[in-house]
Order: sequence, then structure tokens, then C-alpha cells
Amino acid sequence: MKNLINFFSFPVIIISLLMMPQQGIKVIFFGDSITELGAQPGGYITLTDSICKAERKTGRYDFIGAGIGGNKVYDLYLRMDNDVIKKRPDLVIIFIGVNDVWHKTLLRTGTDPDKFQNFYQAIIDKLRINGSKVVLCTPAAIGEKTDHSNPQDSDLDEYCEIIRKIAAKNNLKLIDLRKLLVEYNMVNNPGNKDRGILTVDGVHLNAKGNELVAEAMWKAIRSIQ
Repeated sequence: MKNLINFFSFPVIIISLLMMPQQGIKVIFFGDSITELGAQPGGYITLTDSICKAERKTGRYDFIGAGIGGNKVYDLYLRMDNDVIKKRPDLVIIFIGVNDVWHKTLLRTGTDPDKFQNFYQAIIDKLRINGSKVVLCTPAAIGEKTDHSNPQDSDLDEYCEIIRKIAAKNNLKLIDLRKLLVEYNMVNNPGNKDRGILTVDGVHLNAKGNELVAEAMWKAIRSIQ
């Protein structure tokens, strides 16, 4: 009789397990004010979620913003335990670097290149040790002029190259937003404006900028196994 009960119970258990809600892949976007705004209506994180749903992948992913305005790379390192690791993400997308460059002029602070590289690598190492996959992003813009006359173009390009090399060294996927936004502006900014094409102020994304970034983010996310 006991064996008979077990025989009939086994299919019920299997069916129950199949009917249980599946937990989505937890994706955390880790960054500064661009990411903080990205979690708002119309922001790139919200739009990434909309693209995901449009492709009928609702429930497959859980998108979480972890951006704080003014953050530099060492701020991310200091708060990553509480804001990222504690949430046990499957994937972390790091989008940082603008303030490390921008604040050199804006606030007379910023981050030296060697320290930027060391903190960035330390973040990656700790995320990996705790079981998260990692995707890197280059910072996109500090001014949108296309003739390399934005005051911090050279500095920003240097830090983007640091991130590209870190991605290659660690065999990580890179979303090269710097390249993407520069190429878009070369075609769509004939007036050589410093803002208003993809950003509201040369740094923070406008509607089109959020749309472009969301498409790039989603392309990378869905390629991660």
C-alpha cells in the first residue's frame, strides 16, 4: 500500500514543482546618477524591462537599479556589500566613470587613472567571488560635440580605454556606450551641439539617449548564459 501511495504521489510532486513560480534572473545595474535616473519612468532600466516584456520574456528577468548620484568608482566599492552583494544578483552591470573624470573640473576632485583601475578591478573580483556574472560599460559622454572639442574628451577616452582593457583582461562582456553615443552623434549632430541629442546636459540621458542605452543593455543581457 505504501508503495502504491508513493507511485501516485510522485507525478503530483513533479507537477507541483513545474507549477511553482520560477525566480527570474536578477540583474543589478550598478552606477551613479545616470543609473539612478535610469530606474525612473522613461529611464534606461525601465525601458530595458519594457523591451524584455515586448519580447515575451516577462518573469525571466528581475531588473534592479542601484545608482546613486555623484558616485565614483570607490563609492561603488564601499557600498557594494549592502547595495549589491546582499541581494545575491545573477548579473551585475557596472556603469561608472563619468564622475571620476567630470568632477576633476566640476568639483576639483575625481579619481586618478591608477586608482580608478584598481578599484574597478577590486569590484569585479568581489562580485565574481560572490557568484555574480559581470558586464562592464564605458561612460558615454561629457559633452556631445563631435569634433573632439568637449573639454574632457581626452580624459574620458583614457578612462574608457582603461575599462576596455579591464574587460579584455577579465574576459568580460563590454557595452561600449562611449563608442555607441559618439557614432550616433557623428550622424545626428550636424550642428556640433554639446547637448540635446542624446543628453539633457551633456552627461545625463534624454529620451533618445535612454532608448539607445536600453537597447544596448538588453542586447548584452540576453546574450549572457
